[in-house]
Amino acid sequence: MNEAFPRILTLLRKEKGISQKKAAEDLGISQALLSHYEKGIRECGLDFLVRSADYYQVSCDYLLGRTPDRTGAVLTVDDLPDADFQNTDKVFKGSVLAVLNKKLVTNSLTIVFDLLQKCGNKALTTELSSFLMLAVYLAFRTIYNTEPKNPQSAFSVPRGLATGWTEGEMLRTLACAEGIISGENGGRTPRMEPGERLSITPEALKEQYPYFYQSLSNLVQRAEALLAEKTQSSAK
Repeated sequence: MNEAFPRILTLLRKEKGISQKKAAEDLGISQALLSHYEKGIRECGLDFLVRSADYYQVSCDYLLGRTPDRTGAVLTVDDLPDADFQNTDKVFKGSVLAVLNKKLVTNSLTIVFDLLQKCGNKALTTELSSFLMLAVYLAFRTIYNTEPKNPQSAFSVPRGLATGWTEGEMLRTLACAEGIISGENGGRTPRMEPGERLSITPEALKEQYPYFYQSLSNLVQRAEALLAEKTQSSAK
């Protein structure tokens, strides 16, 4: 059974803002059967797959999780723009997957920081920027430590404490960001104003960021696939 289909089918219905009963009626099946499809209890036939694709205006490949592009386009490294396109002297040597991930992360961060700028909340920008900075710091330090003889004098935080301290601070910054959004931060920072809250839809993002949206969409799918693998592993 395709593991992505139930999740995507459910997300598309919720994104459309309709009830399970309404979707079932429009698709010509019972609500109970649609519920089974969305929970992954039963596997649908080809006819329902095609009807669902037409109903939600996406491709069958998108419904099956084979591509993050709703039209069904298959992503390759060359399809992705490079946010560092002006630096033509740099050549990233490594596997195709490494090059792809570099573009996904770089391009997606362009959208993230632009959205933070549009939001205009300085406290939220500070916390999320710190979180991303710490993630890069931890990744760099991990690479740095591949050679035990590399001088640790480059860092002020002891090697044995770096991972724990960094991960702890990353969790703190995320908690503070959530507190800013919800207003439950003990009054340490102002609540978000209505004008600072962004209304975001996949369609709007695709229109606003035609150059980078495909990267963000693919990154989200890959990240959730990793999370799904972890969930399944822990359940065994």
